[in-house]
Amino acid sequence: MFLKTLWKCVVAFKILDADTVMDAVEFVLQNFTEMNKLWVRMQHQGPVREKEKREKERSELRDLVGKNLHVLSQIEGVDLELYKETVLPRVLEQVVNCKDELAQYYLMDCIIQVFPDEYHLQTLETLLSACPQLQSTVDIKTVLSQLMERLSNYATSSTEVLPEFLQVEAFAKLSNAIGKVIEAQVDMPVVGAISLYVSLLTFTLRVHSDRLDYVDQVLGACVKKLSGKAKIEDSRATKQIVALLSAPLEKYNDIGIALKLSNYPRVMDHLDNGTNKVMAVVIIQSIMKNTTCISSADKVEALFELIKGLIKDMDGSPVDELDEEDFNEEQNSVARLIHMLFNEDPEEMWKIICTVKKHILSGGPKRLPFTVPPLVFSALKLVRRLQGQDGDVIGEEVPVTPKKNFQLLHQTIEALSSVPSSELALRLYLQCAEAANDCELEPVAYEFFTQAFILYEEEISDSKAQVTAIHLIIGTLQRMNIFGVENRDTLTHKATGYSAKLLKKPDQSRAVYACSHLFWVDDQDGIKDGERVLLCLKRALRIANAAQQMASATRGSGGPVTLFVEILNKYLYFFEKGNPQITSTVIQGLIELITTEMQSDSTTPDPSADAFFASTLRYIQFQKQKGGTMGEKYESIKS
Repeated sequence: MFLKTLWKCVVAFKILDADTVMDAVEFVLQNFTEMNKLWVRMQHQGPVREKEKREKERSELRDLVGKNLHVLSQIEGVDLELYKETVLPRVLEQVVNCKDELAQYYLMDCIIQVFPDEYHLQTLETLLSACPQLQSTVDIKTVLSQLMERLSNYATSSTEVLPEFLQVEAFAKLSNAIGKVIEAQVDMPVVGAISLYVSLLTFTLRVHSDRLDYVDQVLGACVKKLSGKAKIEDSRATKQIVALLSAPLEKYNDIGIALKLSNYPRVMDHLDNGTNKVMAVVIIQSIMKNTTCISSADKVEALFELIKGLIKDMDGSPVDELDEEDFNEEQNSVARLIHMLFNEDPEEMWKIICTVKKHILSGGPKRLPFTVPPLVFSALKLVRRLQGQDGDVIGEEVPVTPKKNFQLLHQTIEALSSVPSSELALRLYLQCAEAANDCELEPVAYEFFTQAFILYEEEISDSKAQVTAIHLIIGTLQRMNIFGVENRDTLTHKATGYSAKLLKKPDQSRAVYACSHLFWVDDQDGIKDGERVLLCLKRALRIANAAQQMASATRGSGGPVTLFVEILNKYLYFFEKGNPQITSTVIQGLIELITTEMQSDSTTPDPSADAFFASTLRYIQFQKQKGGTMGEKYESIKS
């Protein structure tokens, strides 16, 4: 009853015509002071059995205390000057002197909520000066966060108010106040301090987004708070640090901005290894999402320093302990990142490639299969752009040339031997050989082929892997046009020799007939050796026949005739290309051989092989009906 009567008096005074605004303000302030004192005292008075009743009355009184502040904000005539000189100092005096944790938090919250944003901005120093004087148990970080949120909303509401923030030096005052609060509350947990810096950074990015020095200053203050401490392992604190580091990425959508912040990597250094990796992935995802191109070696160096948790083992933690699926995804993200590093200037691109090489080769053998291929293809792209330069330039600064690139590529791929990842290394050597061919660098191309053959001989033992590798070698060698007669003969001899030594006879046959293309290439002058083509096809046919006989001897029935039909198609290909050694008589004999094999009781029926052979015969018939020169060639073949 007493509380209600008191409030009626306050309302009545507000409604009545006061002699002066000052009298009204003085009356409300006096009521506010007395009510607040009563509110604080009530929690310590009365017997325990009346605690529930007392808490209810105290709750009602708290509302009245807050309504006093609301009334103050509504009195006409309480302008900025009066608020600054009288209202705010008197209210803050009561807040600080009451020494009650709940009252201080509630009253600070009320001040921020009920008075205009403009007043807060113009009296920021006075308001903030009270914060370090509050009880250490007051949730000051929430109070300050709410204040900064209101001010940033005010700043974004109109561009006209932004000069006021600069005039009153809002950032400097907020930053200074936060530092004093953290210093005063020695027991404040790390998560509380970091959350204050997160709020300050959010304010800065909304109000002063063009001031990177302010952003870096906030990060620097956070580093200072964390200095001397071990890596943060508290999940709440690490979450706040991730929020702190993510804010600039989300605001600017440009990792280049973050790379300009000297304190950004220093904050990341305080994350535990797991969270450091999470943050590194966030950075890469930001780059990929915004298709940000990193275009200088200095930026690449800074970027790889940020994501070093993904590039190499941290603090000696072995890779073997990591979850394989997570590890693969992390390294795939690094591989995608490497493709985003580009500069139109060959010299700068060369520096970027060298920087990437330095970092990824220090990452340990398990990472290399993920990170070496994108580096190799980036270097090969540069090679294509430099195509035609021989590198024989005399001067103080020798420009980047294909030769220099190929030297780097050789060293990089060679590192894969420590994994080992021989099949991948072989593929990359062949890619480099083809690029060297396009640059007309025969010795370089030959060396890459040599390395590919060495890997095939010494490292690749799995039969399926050998089959894949020999076909890759044959296919690449077929496209080479830079080799002289001696070098080409050496390489083709090696390829045909290894083809005939594969474990399974069908694999041998297929590899050998694939070698026939090494001796007959349409778009190259001089490589049309019909006799050696025929030798390859005959050898493939003998091996296929031996495979058929082996199958018949071991299983009691021969295998399907698919292999014979494949060889027939090779004969037809070279027949059409005009190889004089491939005659209609030879083709006719092969057709009859296949027909005989298919009718043999020892041959295993195979509908797919039958369909394949029937389709080949239809093709021969089609060529006959088409007429012309090709029709005349096919005329003598009976199908």
